[in-house]
Amino acid sequence: MSAPVETTAPAAAPAPAAWGKGRRPSQELLTTARSIVEPTPLARWTSGFFVILYALVSLIPIVWIVLTGFKSPPDAIAYPPKVVFQPTLEGYVNLFTTRTRQTPEYMASLPPPETWYDELVRSRNMVIAGPSRYGDRYVNSLVIGFGSTFLAVFLGTLAAYAFSRFKVPLKDDLLFFILSTRMMPPIAVAIPIYLMYRDLGLSDTILGMILLYTAVNVSFAVWLLKGFIDEIPREYEEAAMVDGYTRLQAFRKVVLPQAVTGIAATAIFCLIFAWNEYAFALLLTSGEAQTAPPFIPLIIGEGGLDWPAVAAGTTLFLLPVLVFTVLLRRHLLRGITFGAVRK
Repeated sequence: MSAPVETTAPAAAPAPAAWGKGRRPSQELLTTARSIVEPTPLARWTSGFFVILYALVSLIPIVWIVLTGFKSPPDAIAYPPKVVFQPTLEGYVNLFTTRTRQTPEYMASLPPPETWYDELVRSRNMVIAGPSRYGDRYVNSLVIGFGSTFLAVFLGTLAAYAFSRFKVPLKDDLLFFILSTRMMPPIAVAIPIYLMYRDLGLSDTILGMILLYTAVNVSFAVWLLKGFIDEIPREYEEAAMVDGYTRLQAFRKVVLPQAVTGIAATAIFCLIFAWNEYAFALLLTSGEAQTAPPFIPLIIGEGGLDWPAVAAGTTLFLLPVLVFTVLLRRHLLRGITFGAVRK
């Protein structure tokens, strides 16, 4: 009978120096592995360079318009274009005033100028005859743009909620019909709208322009807001109605706060369309309800277009949309269903 054979466990491999410092092999692998999703430093620097370059190229026309508003008329049409110039507010003075040229004898008989802009106008051998119409056109743009945006977003939110939550007969056909109103160019329906507005007495009225821009924007608002509301879980509303809320209260206190991001984005796009619209404003308005877009190209100066005044009017025209977008940027950066229940 043979004697039993003793077996001994093989000696463990010596741990690397890093393991002796309290780190496990899995930790060592995690620290040295590179994610396939996270971009490399070279890719981040390259993409950042092209984004900044694109932003600079896109801003060049806007910066040039702003600078032209502070040039004198000779500097504005100088060739080669002047980058370094003596800034002046003559363009803004010409934008908000109406001026007439007078003879040297009449200019000598006038009393000394009382204001700096009166002195600026007299340096060109002209006098101020009165205010221009740009201020009225600018106010019309504000009323029509923001009024139509509010109505389009308000009606679009209600319609989008109904299409998202209720069983609407022929829902897909209705949605396609709503979308089809944006498929044709505005010029295709300009003449019928002009004839209809003339018979209804809505031509050259602020109310008529608000209704027209609302009708054009509401289809876009319905489609955009329906996608946002579809992403809001129904469990929120059901829980609110179980607690005693009505459907309207649940919509106002539960759905609307979650849809703020979509509402803000929709409002910005609707305002941009109504603010920049030119064809309908040119055809349907001429005096009382005329907006700034068709008025700015008609600013006439001595011997042609007054480019500093045109640039000044364009610069002021950009400000409301810029301010409105900046004020809503916080809502645009939020997640639409942050903290919501996932199905």
